[in-house]
Amino acid sequence: MQPSKFSKNSKLRGSAERERTGFPEVLSRGFNQILQRPPSPAEAEAFSRYLRLLLQWNRVQHLTSYRRPADIAEKLFLDSLLFLRWVPPGRARVLDLGAGAGIPGLPLKIVKPEITLTLVEARRRRVSFLTAVVRELALEGVSVLEGRAEDLVEVDPGLRGAYDAVVTRAVGPLPSILPLAMAFLRPGGRFIASGPPAGKPLPTLPRDTPHRWESVPTPARVGKRLFLLVEKAN
Repeated sequence: MQPSKFSKNSKLRGSAERERTGFPEVLSRGFNQILQRPPSPAEAEAFSRYLRLLLQWNRVQHLTSYRRPADIAEKLFLDSLLFLRWVPPGRARVLDLGAGAGIPGLPLKIVKPEITLTLVEARRRRVSFLTAVVRELALEGVSVLEGRAEDLVEVDPGLRGAYDAVVTRAVGPLPSILPLAMAFLRPGGRFIASGPPAGKPLPTLPRDTPHRWESVPTPARVGKRLFLLVEKAN
């Protein structure tokens, strides 16, 4: 089926609007859409400092293909906040599997500071970046672990079954990542992963794994994002 002329025009208008709109405006608009409130001054400042570090480090190492601040706000920071609706309430222990540039873990921590966050990343340069962001933003209750997830959970048995939620975004094939996530989760814990855009083929998961897919509008309101939700059996 060919996209409608209305859909094409809507996307063009959205693209043109983003070209004209700066980082603070995009961030504020996305907050109002996702959280039904504007960012607090502390949140706005934290995201601005995060943006500055990301742009600086991106000059010497490939952290993201996005270069425009407005795109980073929309495609990375706000997209991360879509995970919030499934993160357990209160002082949840959350692990970001394959954290990369800190997405989605660090935006979640900025907006939900009460969580305890662990960022798992195998690449040393990205670990250095994550450590710099945590230090620059003075984030408490955040640890950065360097190594492959499958190795870390074997080396440190205290990580096994220790987390209320495991989040991941664009890190690899979901059927391969799912068993790793389950190892970190406590019984009743939740695996939350961003999937393909709505309408795209879904990955095949083991038949004996109870799961569900949920769709939410993207911050740009030009489509929907699918999320995979799996709860570990008690």
